[in-house]
Amino acid sequence: MPTVIEQAVQARLIANAPRSREIPATLRYDRADPFAVRLVFPPAASLDGAEVAWTFGRDLLEEGLRHSVGTGDVHVWPCGSDGVVVEFHTAGGMALVQFEAQDLRLFLTRSYALVERGGEARHLDVDADLADLLREA
Repeated sequence: MPTVIEQAVQARLIANAPRSREIPATLRYDRADPFAVRLVFPPAASLDGAEVAWTFGRDLLEEGLRHSVGTGDVHVWPCGSDGVVVEFHTAGGMALVQFEAQDLRLFLTRSYALVERGGEARHLDVDADLADLLREA
């Protein structure tokens, strides 16, 4: 059984200038970080030509399929009949990105096959994580 899943998705960057446009993205889930989802945008999707990656809670993505959620840097809410908007905040500004809800549901289903909902803590290696932190200190 794999320990990491990745899924390519299409997103729509919502913008005034230049106009909104389709961009590719990759959703990533790793059993070693069971509470998190990583969303990666390629260099062509950013203003400075660098890859952009966001990591946020898997539960935030799931709840955002049903209702508006989020505090801080990432907010998620349903949009229209089958869309989901993810809003990202940085010190330099914010971005709105829309996804097809079915793509996100498929990704979440695959992630729950890897680590069941509520079972995330069983996949943490607290001793190894603490040892890593102490080595870096």
